[in-house]
Amino acid sequence: MSLAFLLTTLVVVATPGTGAVFSIAAGLSRGAKAGVIAALGCTLGVLPHMIAAITGLAAILNASAIAFQTIKWLGVAYLLYLAWQTFRDKSLIEVEADAAPVSAWRVIRTAVLINLLNPKLTIFFFAFLPQFVPAGEADGTLHMVGLSLVFMALTFLVFALYGVFAATMRTQVISRPKVMAWLRRTFAATYILLAGRLALETR
Repeated sequence: MSLAFLLTTLVVVATPGTGAVFSIAAGLSRGAKAGVIAALGCTLGVLPHMIAAITGLAAILNASAIAFQTIKWLGVAYLLYLAWQTFRDKSLIEVEADAAPVSAWRVIRTAVLINLLNPKLTIFFFAFLPQFVPAGEADGTLHMVGLSLVFMALTFLVFALYGVFAATMRTQVISRPKVMAWLRRTFAATYILLAGRLALETR
């Protein structure tokens, strides 16, 4: 495994995106455990894209305008739904002692969908991984699997750090309603911006 691969992966993973925003929101609103669970869900959401790229399904997605556009607009719709839900659902940021905890399954399900409905991630894997696998390598598929697992591990680590860091800031902001309202609107606006960026994506 090359240093170039590790550095490139870190840059890609650490760049703020939907998964990072979701992990931060989970950590800030529900604590470190929720942030780590969200990071796990985002990491699991990478798995289908990895499998698609390795088995060659990404080539089909890249060649089919209908398939790409369908998945892309599903992703845009889901991000807009998250923005709407974040803006109106005050339970996302209010911390109450007697509030019912959100199940880990629900957090993971949302996180998986966030990454699953992103066709650019599949195409990224399709274009990214082969650059680090020598042409004609006998165990090329196995090598790609190994690199993909490293990518997933770094995704989980970085997103979990985002979530835990957000959780450490939790006590400094939860007692300030105006700050919490601002954060809720910020997260909603970020989802809208990410939806807009995805809508403008082309193959």
